Amino acid sequence: MPLTRSSFPRASRSLRRDVFGRFESRIWTITALQLLTSAGFSICIPFLALYLYQERGLPMTLVGIVFLIGGLCSAATQMVSGMLADRFGRRPVMLGSTGIGMLLYAGLAALIGLSAPIWTIIVIFIAGQSVRMTTRPISSAIVVDLAPKDRLTEAYGLLRVGGNLGFAAGPAVGGHLLTFLPYAWLFGVAALTSALAFWLILLFLRESFHGAAEQVDLRSTLSIVHDRIFLMFTGVSFLVFLTMGQLGSTLSVFTVDRLGFSTAQYGLLLSMNGLIVVLLQYPVARGVEQLAKVRGLILGSLLYGLGYLSLGWIGSFSWALVAIAVITAGEIVFSPLALSVVAGLSTQERRGRYMGFIGLSEMLGMSTAPLVGGILLDTFPSAPPFIWGVIAFLPFAAAAGFHRWSVTRCASQL
Repeated sequence: MPLTRSSFPRASRSLRRDVFGRFESRIWTITALQLLTSAGFSICIPFLALYLYQERGLPMTLVGIVFLIGGLCSAATQMVSGMLADRFGRRPVMLGSTGIGMLLYAGLAALIGLSAPIWTIIVIFIAGQSVRMTTRPISSAIVVDLAPKDRLTEAYGLLRVGGNLGFAAGPAVGGHLLTFLPYAWLFGVAALTSALAFWLILLFLRESFHGAAEQVDLRSTLSIVHDRIFLMFTGVSFLVFLTMGQLGSTLSVFTVDRLGFSTAQYGLLLSMNGLIVVLLQYPVARGVEQLAKVRGLILGSLLYGLGYLSLGWIGSFSWALVAIAVITAGEIVFSPLALSVVAGLSTQERRGRYMGFIGLSEMLGMSTAPLVGGILLDTFPSAPPFIWGVIAFLPFAAAAGFHRWSVTRCASQL
């Protein structure tokens, strides 16, 4: 059939139905929120390790401890926010955390601009991290509230596209701004993105769950540990999360301080990671929806291990780009599947708490990563293959762990 002018509007409507019509409008709102919050985060936080190490003179081991404390606090607040979202609903908790996060970003901008005592910067950074991360389990719970069960992995893929679109833009913008602006300005931009996110929640995000009828408290939250299958899955996932966290801290010091890359080049590495996710996450998520979830988890873990292992032999910026591409391939396979598994193991009344618990594992891994990487960098400054070999062992071990988890889960259902 020949193409006519009227064919194009029909094709456009068909595309909108196939893509935009597959999900409820609030899932698209959550995706936009992910874009804003991740852009604000990635504009400033990936460069914080460099600021503390190069400008304020903190050793990398101490920088790792700062990130570890921030992650431990963030893990705790994710558990609390998941509990509150199950008790009072998703929207009010998201509004409160986004508003407080905006104020803390503005406070960090002022403190860094005034060269305040380093302990004040560290305290506000930890508080900001703790508040910022509270929205993650709530966003994940909202997706499960609204998405069809057979499209959960696809919906989480969409959520990651939004987050990584912000993550792709943020480091490039941050690295460029640092060439002519003081570091404090980056936190001012982050405060602005938080203000936009607050406005978006206020105007466009309707409630998806109005609170559980059952009692929701700390005891009911901690009772999740009696779910042996979920607890085992969380423990194995921790190994992957511990590997993920190397991208934002260990890699920055390794590439800039040890290999001599510019901050702009490091920013481009992170931007490439985000850009690949933006372009490929959604089609990959639709594809792996058809796979057995455990196979996808194992594949993602193995790709993570291969990518990080190759960092030990970086000889040029182009080789670093290849390594990041392999790491990102592991990310786009593993991450949406992991959340889809958690969604399948939880009930509606406990979704916030289950998502908070997996968030606890993620933040413990992501925040322990700078400490592990910092110790390796300080202890073995001239042995990159050993440093990245130790890190790559973690996802390889996770691949074996997911196979064992699958066997245990099948046995428990007999």
